[in-house]
Amino acid sequence: MKIVYPICCGVDVHKKTIVATIAVTDQNNITRYFTETFSTLNSDLIRFRTWLSDHKCFHVCMESTGKYWIPVFNILEEKNFHVLLTHPKYVRAIKGKKTDKKDSKWIADLFKFDMVRSSFIPPKDIRALRELARYRFKLVCMRSSEKNRYQNCMTVSNIALANVLSDPFGKTASSIMKHVLSSSVLDEELCKKLIQKSAKKKTELILESVRGCQIESDQRFKMNESNAHMDYLDQAIVRTEIELFTRIQPHMPLVEHLAAQLPGISQLSASLIIAEIGVDMSVFESSNHLTSWAGLAPTNNESAGKKKSVRISKAGHFLKPLLVQCALAASKDKKKPYFAIKYQRIKKRRGHKKAIIAIARMMLTCIFHMIQNGEAFNPSDYWEFQSPAPRKQVLSDEIAIAFLAAQGYDVSSLVKKAG
Repeated sequence: MKIVYPICCGVDVHKKTIVATIAVTDQNNITRYFTETFSTLNSDLIRFRTWLSDHKCFHVCMESTGKYWIPVFNILEEKNFHVLLTHPKYVRAIKGKKTDKKDSKWIADLFKFDMVRSSFIPPKDIRALRELARYRFKLVCMRSSEKNRYQNCMTVSNIALANVLSDPFGKTASSIMKHVLSSSVLDEELCKKLIQKSAKKKTELILESVRGCQIESDQRFKMNESNAHMDYLDQAIVRTEIELFTRIQPHMPLVEHLAAQLPGISQLSASLIIAEIGVDMSVFESSNHLTSWAGLAPTNNESAGKKKSVRISKAGHFLKPLLVQCALAASKDKKKPYFAIKYQRIKKRRGHKKAIIAIARMMLTCIFHMIQNGEAFNPSDYWEFQSPAPRKQVLSDEIAIAFLAAQGYDVSSLVKKAG
């Protein structure tokens, strides 16, 4: 095998220490190894960087161990070292012969032959956007959890608003619950005034859902705290989105381009997608590589000519749910029904879940080409879907006779002429 990096370093990263091995290969393909252990304190990491420079080693490979690799990466990135981050499964050592020093040496040996598959590390500005986007995702999840707790309290307290109103956190439901929590006696006349718009059709059902409710002191306390927590989370989400839009201003033309062209994608969702995949599509070999990286492509699992489970992978923990939400919105878009038509066609054959994943994969493929080439959204079959040509039905004898019979004619005496 050809040695690609004659001088390189393999790093085994831990929380408190890192073990680094420099592999120096001479012209006779004889490799010498230099191993040293450093702590993860900043002063020791700088000493590690100096140690690499003294050995003229500027190519470093390390496995992604939790968040512990990030301080090492930050120190090396400052001086433009070539740092390759890889998934631990690609550099796993043989069982029974595993120590920290052997791990670092094994990583260096694999790296010098360029046999290590690198992970995608976006530029610093995109990494900052990604941190904000993922923090927003966590805040939204926390808000959803708090809403579930609040609804549990409503159920325990014999309040059935969620069974009557489509949104138990809408204006009508929130106003009524605020009155119920602040008063010991239900004022039905006041509740009728709090009911808004189309919900007035369900006035009696709404009143019936809160009559006889039994809110104990513990449930009342929990619901008040949940309301306060949800208000705080709403404000935190808004602040996070403002910061995200402030930082994404250099890429705003691209965000507006995606949001204007693609159905189901808003400026917020376009910003979140760019925060995950970046704006440089050259890091992905093709659109298929990107969809596989996002966990939207079926896996390959074939042995002895038999194909086993080909479910999508668990990759794309943050990007996949976002694209699925965009696909759901696109499947209901009536102004731009391209994806909606495709969704309906796939759903008939494969079901809802597979159809939505297929639409999400199509949308990410479109995004890849739109970012890479600056193209507009114009798939080859776009106009065919927008204005499909009417099907020409061939009129056969059977169809004609059936039509006449349906109209009430007696077709028993019909005789076909010869020739």
